[in-house]
Amino acid sequence: MDGLQPSSFYHIYNHGNGNENIFREEENYRFFLEKYDLYISPVAETFSWCLMPNHFHLLIKIKDETTLLNPAFPKFKTLEKLVAANDISRQFSNLFSSYAQAYNKKYKRMGSLFLKNFSRRIITTDSYFSKIIHYIHANPVHHGFVKAICDWHWSSYNTFLSNHPTKINRDEVLNWFGGKEGFIQFHQQPVYLKGKDMFDD
Repeated sequence: MDGLQPSSFYHIYNHGNGNENIFREEENYRFFLEKYDLYISPVAETFSWCLMPNHFHLLIKIKDETTLLNPAFPKFKTLEKLVAANDISRQFSNLFSSYAQAYNKKYKRMGSLFLKNFSRRIITTDSYFSKIIHYIHANPVHHGFVKAICDWHWSSYNTFLSNHPTKINRDEVLNWFGGKEGFIQFHQQPVYLKGKDMFDD
């Protein structure tokens, strides 16, 4: 698997191993977000996210070369060595491992919790960027957890409508849609179902 590239946008997603849930209660969602901040915030900016009982979706942008090499990965002197060692992707592996260890201990279970290799799709067009934000926020509706996007508490959608402090790139996303009203209007379109140019989950 190719390493995640600096200054690039990615749709990241992963499932629980088999049919098992990775989030059983609210405490699990909060704990995952705490670990996400610890492991991923140093290497990536977050543009949207959604956690569901058995899988999650993220839209991130890997930080630029200067930021990554100082001080996130001090042992690497060049970007080529950093990417070759796959250490940016390893931050996600560390996130999953740390979360799974705590989860297994709490619920007295053994074995892998997540699928071994997380999925990533690079975002290369403006249209794709807009669609993926809607897709991520609408996923709980698509899977029947709620009837309206705003009713699912474990996504970034309501964060964009609030004024509370956040590490998500709220202003950049809202400006992308022409402001808060444009953001809301874009999310009122029908929930996107499976298609050849989008995703499987």
